[in-house]
Amino acid sequence: MASLLIPGYEQVKPRELSLAFIRELVGDCKQCELCQTRTHIVFGEGNPKARVMIIGEAPGKNEDEQGLPFVGRAGKNLSRVLELAGLKRDEIYIANVLKCRPPDNRNPKAAEMLACTPYLREQIRSIWPDVVVTLGNPATHFILKTEIGITKLRGSFHQAGHFVVMPTLHPAAALRNPAWQRLLEDDMRMLGRYLANHAPQDITALEQAQQQDASGAFDDLSQAIPVMEETHDISFSE
Repeated sequence: MASLLIPGYEQVKPRELSLAFIRELVGDCKQCELCQTRTHIVFGEGNPKARVMIIGEAPGKNEDEQGLPFVGRAGKNLSRVLELAGLKRDEIYIANVLKCRPPDNRNPKAAEMLACTPYLREQIRSIWPDVVVTLGNPATHFILKTEIGITKLRGSFHQAGHFVVMPTLHPAAALRNPAWQRLLEDDMRMLGRYLANHAPQDITALEQAQQQDASGAFDDLSQAIPVMEETHDISFSE
C-alpha cells in the first residue's frame, strides 16, 4: 500500500497525526513475513518535533532485542558525532525504512518495504523536520531515488520536494573505516552549521499551509520523499 487508509483522515496534514497515534496504527504489524522472525517492532525514538530526522535502513540484532533504534556500538558512535552538530539524541528523531529486522541482516525485500513505507511516510509527515539525514547507501538510495554511491552524495545537501536531505555514512560502517569516520564527523559539523544558519520552520506558515492542503497546496510534494519503485511511493501528494 502506498499510504495508510485512516478513517476520518482522508487528507492528513503535516503534524496532524501524533507519533503515538501512528504507533497505534502499526500495532502488532503482520503485513509481511518479518513478523515471523522479529523479536520487537522498532518504531522509532526521539523528539516528536525534531528539526532533524535520521533514517537508517533496518533494525539490527541489538535493536531487535531492545525495540529501540541505533543501540550498541553504532548507536554510541551516532550519539558522539551528533554532538559535533550541537545535537543530543533526545533532540532528534530516529527511524528506519523497515520497522522489523530482516533475518541475518539481509537486504530488505520489495514486499517488506511496500508494507513498511506507509508508516515511515506518516512519521515524516508527523515530525515535518527541517533536515532528513540518511545513513548509508540503502536508506539514501531509498530516499533520494538514486544509485549513486554514498561517498559521492555525502558532503552536501540535496533538496527533495519540501525536505532538505543530508546523506552521510552509516556510523556502523564508519567504525570499521577511520577515513569514513572522519567524513561522517565532517558531515555532522556541516549539519551543525546548516542548523545554526537556518531558522526553524515558521509554525504559523505551516498552519496556513495545512489549511490550504485540501485544495492541493502540497501537490508539488509528489516527490518529497522519492523512492526506488512506484509501488513504494511515500510521497505527500494524495
